[in-house]
Amino acid sequence: MGTSSGSNLPHQMLPPRQQLQTVLSLASSDPPHLSRSSSGIVRESPAESASSQETWPTSKSIMAKKTESGGKSVTDKVSLQDIARERVELVSERMLRLPEGYLEELKNGLKAILDGNGSQPVEEFMFLQKFVQTRSDLNSKTLVRAHRVQLEILVVIKTGIQVFLHPNINLSQTNLIEIFLHKRCRNIACQNELPADDCRCEMCANRKGFCNLCMCVICSKFDFAVNTCRWIGCDVCSHWTHTDCAIRDGEISMGVSAKSVSGMGEMLFKCRACNHTSELLGWVKDVFHHCVPNWDREALMKELDFVRRIFRGSEDTRGRKLFWKCEEIIDKIKGGLAEATAAKLILMFFQEIELDSPKSRENGDGGGMIAPQDACNRIAEVVKETLRKMEIVGEEKTRMYKKARMGLEECEREMEEKAKEVAELKMERQKKKQQIEEVERIVRLKQAEAEMFQLKANEAKMEAERLERIVKAKKEKTEEEYASNYLKQRLSEAEAEKEYLFQKLKEQESGGNGGGETSQSVMYSKIREMLSGYNAPSPRVDPRSNQRNHFGSNP
Repeated sequence: MGTSSGSNLPHQMLPPRQQLQTVLSLASSDPPHLSRSSSGIVRESPAESASSQETWPTSKSIMAKKTESGGKSVTDKVSLQDIARERVELVSERMLRLPEGYLEELKNGLKAILDGNGSQPVEEFMFLQKFVQTRSDLNSKTLVRAHRVQLEILVVIKTGIQVFLHPNINLSQTNLIEIFLHKRCRNIACQNELPADDCRCEMCANRKGFCNLCMCVICSKFDFAVNTCRWIGCDVCSHWTHTDCAIRDGEISMGVSAKSVSGMGEMLFKCRACNHTSELLGWVKDVFHHCVPNWDREALMKELDFVRRIFRGSEDTRGRKLFWKCEEIIDKIKGGLAEATAAKLILMFFQEIELDSPKSRENGDGGGMIAPQDACNRIAEVVKETLRKMEIVGEEKTRMYKKARMGLEECEREMEEKAKEVAELKMERQKKKQQIEEVERIVRLKQAEAEMFQLKANEAKMEAERLERIVKAKKEKTEEEYASNYLKQRLSEAEAEKEYLFQKLKEQESGGNGGGETSQSVMYSKIREMLSGYNAPSPRVDPRSNQRNHFGSNP
């Protein structure tokens, strides 16, 4: 970290990890579902690859998959449990005979557990990790014989970092073994041998897998944030700590720095690795002085928020002023202040508190009279600083005025356009209204015509029904008259026929009795038949028929 003067910026302000590059974008936070098991075992590596989660297909646990190879099921050949608990060389021999597709499914099955897609992902992962961590046979001699995929799975189970399964990551067998044995940093963008820089401190010596170049001394997590107040570096041992972790664990508090001239208290950071303290105001000033040109609006607000949280509990004057200034600038940025202007304001503030520092005031407070030349120089500096501030304020006011003027002109143009649109809409509305009225008039006319036609149709229907009744009555009457006339004619013909038969009968009786009994009996039977036929009900006669049925003709 830097000093309050800002004249000597140590190399530790920006961590060496800023020079590390990787093809992947790694995240620093853990998936919450695998941070701690029910038994209290904490994962050794909380860091994870964000990009790998986006490029791999999601799959269920490998225990539910089956792949056919040569007509035989290979589900029971090798499982994650086998890799975690069985001897390395035995599993390696079996994996050599497995197809590539099955090995990929095996890796995807472990990734699914880490992604939380299984039924009980935490329990499954801790079950595997328990086997791996408690095995004593996993050393450099045995791991050399391991299959490539087997070694990758063992490293992922032990560290909890699924990026080692990513197809774009191709670490050597030796590096994977060293990562598994905590001899190399598990951060693939770092990959330094441990302990880094041959550090012999208690932290690097006792904490397995810890890298002081890229990991936090409190949480052991790593990320790739540089040029930021998110990380705090120690002036003495160059170990790094997350600002959030330091605030949470009370490593940032009021105290008296060894470099303090006046002996007044200020905000200090206590390194957990070496227990030395470093002042924070100069460090924040140096970070902003070197890095603020590279920050965008969002990054500047985040950095100001970090500073505000660091100095929230400050009791010294400069720390409180910095806290208030950060809140003020954050509010202005939210109100529309440009990030360039906000950066100038915070840099000007750091210059002001530098002038108000105890070192700059010691000559004035305890040195007696000031030389005239020094007084003139100070006055000139004050005047220049005041002019600089006025120029900045003037530029800001001019910019705001131009912006407001442009906004007003834009608003006026928009109002004119809206007025034209309103006039056009009114005309269009009037046209539509006239069209609607015309359509309504036509509808009313058509409705009246329909009612008239309906009325005529009803009258015609009634007339047709009346004529139909008349025709039906006349038809019935005609049929009755024709039947009556027909029956009368038949009756008269029957009477004549009857009379004729009686006359014939009398003639035969008067002619003699010999051989006449037979003919007489025949004649009587004919008469009876004829009479019985006349007495039967007459059939209904079609009045349109002109036929007449006669009983017979005279002989």
